[in-house]
Amino acid sequence: MASRTSSLKFFSLLFASFAIVQMAMAGDPDIISDFLLPANGTVDANFFTYTGFRVLVGGGPPTTFKVLKATLAEFPALDGQSVSYAVLEFPSGTTNPPHTHPRSAELLFLVDGTLEVGFIDTKNNLFTQTLQSGDLFVFPKGLVHFQYNADAQNPALAISAFGSANAGTVSLPNTLFTTGIDDNVLAISFKTDVATIQKLKAGLAAKS
Repeated sequence: MASRTSSLKFFSLLFASFAIVQMAMAGDPDIISDFLLPANGTVDANFFTYTGFRVLVGGGPPTTFKVLKATLAEFPALDGQSVSYAVLEFPSGTTNPPHTHPRSAELLFLVDGTLEVGFIDTKNNLFTQTLQSGDLFVFPKGLVHFQYNADAQNPALAISAFGSANAGTVSLPNTLFTTGIDDNVLAISFKTDVATIQKLKAGLAAKS
């Protein structure tokens, strides 16, 4: 717990440094004003302040895999700024399933614990790494990637920065098995049978 608490003190420095990196990686359209006004047309300092990560300070270890986001949806001041964040909490033995971000690369900083991470390029090459606390790893834009906490005893905490206010997330398990794609199409694609596909769908439905 002490390690996790002390690690949270890095947040302010990380946020500042990541913001500079993300300006260079930005993929959103440029705006021609300092910032974009909200619908009511008025702003003060509160508009530029996001407090959704305060729950992490002094909090206990996670019991389920959780992602706390600061994207355009949660923090409207990011509109036009080409930057967003996510904090990922991994209990022992949990994974962030294979997914993609279609509008941005992801720069992950491991604050505490260890993580097995990897991505697959367009030539089907798999790149994997075991990250230690303090390591950075970049997932290139649009490529399938994952994170897994293989530690049987300790949680892990990571921060991800994105070069888009709305990087988007396409979860492969959810996209393939919960969106109504015909069972026969999936069975042929995965070279299996419809019964197996239906079991996979049922398993995902039970966990949702």
